[in-house]
Amino acid sequence: MRAARLIKMVLLLQSRPSMTAGELARELEVSERTVTRDAQALSEAGVPVYADRGRAGGYRLVGGYRTRLTGLARSEAEALFLSGVPGALREMGLEDAASAARLKVSAALLPSLRDAPDSAAQRFHLDAPAWFREPETPALLPVLAEAVWEDSRVIARYRRGDGEVERRLEPYGLVLKAGVWYLCARVAGGSFRTYRIDRFTGLDTLDERFGRDPDFDLPGHWAAQAERFARSILRAEVVVRLSPEGVRRLPHTVDPLSAREALGGAVEPDGEGWVTLTLPVESEEVAHTQLTALGPEAEVLAPVSLRERFAADAARIAELYRRPDAG
Repeated sequence: MRAARLIKMVLLLQSRPSMTAGELARELEVSERTVTRDAQALSEAGVPVYADRGRAGGYRLVGGYRTRLTGLARSEAEALFLSGVPGALREMGLEDAASAARLKVSAALLPSLRDAPDSAAQRFHLDAPAWFREPETPALLPVLAEAVWEDSRVIARYRRGDGEVERRLEPYGLVLKAGVWYLCARVAGGSFRTYRIDRFTGLDTLDERFGRDPDFDLPGHWAAQAERFARSILRAEVVVRLSPEGVRRLPHTVDPLSAREALGGAVEPDGEGWVTLTLPVESEEVAHTQLTALGPEAEVLAPVSLRERFAADAARIAELYRRPDAG
C-alpha cells in the first residue's frame, strides 16, 4: 500500500512544478504528517525530492528527475479509454485504475501540455443517468465487470416473473443506458441475450475462460437489440391528427422509433395545415398518457375508445375552467 502511494507521489511531483503538503495530502488521501514522512523516505531512497520552506513552500523534484515508472498496466490502459464516464468507472470498480492511468499519462506529457487533462475535464462531461431519477448501482456490477474483463464464465441467477432462473453465461459486454446497466452475454452453447443487471440475485464467477467470438460487435449488437425491443412493445396503433406544432413536438413526446415511422407515412397537410398519421404505440393506456402532453395540438381519430377518453378529459377540463377564479 505504501509503495503504491510513494510511486503516486513521485508521479504527482513529476507532472507539476511543485506541490504543497496540503495538496499532496488531498491527492494521496493521507495526512500532511504522512506526506512529510513519505518525502523523507523517497529522499533516502535516492529520489531527489526537495522541500521548499516557508508559507509558499512545498515539494518538488530537482535535477530534471524522471521516473521510469510511467508504463501503463493493462487494466489502467483499458480504464483510460473509459475515463470520460467517471460515474460508470466508479460503479464498475475501475476508478483507481483510471486515476493511475491518467496520472501516468500526465507525467509523460511535455510541460506545455500538462494542463490538457484539466482543460478537457472543464469542457466536456458525460452525465449518463436520466433526469428526475436517482441512479442505483447494482450490487453485483463490480464482480460482473471483472468477469467481462477477464472473459470468465459465470453462473447467474436472476428474477424472471415471479420466480428465479439460473443460467451459465459468457459475459461479453456491459451497456449503460439512461442510468440502467445491462449485460450482453452468450448463453453457454446458445445465442446472445441481454439482461438487466439489477435483476440479478446471485453471481458465481467460474474458473473457466471462454473464447470471444471475433465477429461479435457490442455497439452493433446493442443497437439491434434496442430496436428489436422497441418494435416488440409497439403492439397497437392510433390514428391522430396533428397541428404543425404537434408535429414538431411529437418526437419529444412518444418513442423515437414510433415517431419516425408515423411521420414517415404522414399524408400531405390538409387545408388547416394539420396532418393525419398512424402512430404505433405500446398500448391505448400509454398512448393516452403520451398524447395528453400535446394538448390541443393533437386530435385522436381512432380507436373510438381512445377518442372518447380524450373527449371526456376535455369536458372535465372545460368544466374546471368555467368555475369562478378561486382567488
